[in-house]
Amino acid sequence: MEQSVSQANGMLISVITPTFNSEKTIERNVRSITGQTYKHFEHIIVDNDSKDNTINIINKVYAEIKLEDKLKILTGRDNGIADAFNKGINKAEGEIITILNSDDEYYRDNVFEEAVSAFENDKVLMVHGNVYFYDPVHGSNVRFPVADKATGGIQFIHPTMFFRKEVYENLGLYNDGYRFSMDYEYYCRLAKKFKDLDKKVFYIKDKPIVRMKAGGASWKNELKSIEEIKKALVEHGFWNKSGKNFYTARKRRTLIKKYFTKLHLNFLVKIWRIIKYGN
Repeated sequence: MEQSVSQANGMLISVITPTFNSEKTIERNVRSITGQTYKHFEHIIVDNDSKDNTINIINKVYAEIKLEDKLKILTGRDNGIADAFNKGINKAEGEIITILNSDDEYYRDNVFEEAVSAFENDKVLMVHGNVYFYDPVHGSNVRFPVADKATGGIQFIHPTMFFRKEVYENLGLYNDGYRFSMDYEYYCRLAKKFKDLDKKVFYIKDKPIVRMKAGGASWKNELKSIEEIKKALVEHGFWNKSGKNFYTARKRRTLIKKYFTKLHLNFLVKIWRIIKYGN
């Protein structure tokens, strides 16, 4: 599909997807990107030496729809998720950068259009929105940001976040000392740097932006992820009463969820999520 002249002259979006043996989910990921109505994008695959058909599937899809010129593939061992993110960012040529993990996909085909439209306001540094969280064990639902400050949790859902490239240029890349909560640590840096951060973000409130699948690294290592959240709060000066309360409550909820799961009482977790998110 040819892109319009206005798109060709518009902002380039760089989508970064870290992969590792992702053959079960990568085609849906790729098609959700290539199926966007806004075609002025590049897709950067950062592959951690996959041993399955991940790369073959990616190449096949791009060849099939004749968009090979939009694809970049970086291969080689990485030092964790943050390192993979950073490799992709360093290769990104777009004015807008976003990260979509290999088991996630865009929920609809006009996400790029909405993001670019929001960035037409020069004051906007970041665009974000809601996710449809797919979890067949504990119940699927639409999730939206519930925190309004760093000490209450991450204010933005990472797979939905689109940054101006200048944010990374000014604030730096992800800290690869964090294995699971590098997104939260980055958010703490954002909140610390920009005291008026709420005036620099655009929230897409309607339908979800991303379909996010439960079972990622931070989900599988949730307690370790929570300890990294504490580390970030302490490192960036947010370890106050509010920060401690958030950490304690998050850890308590996670332990209760694990206990309910062990007792096959997953429906109680589902009820809690309905109460929390209203759906």
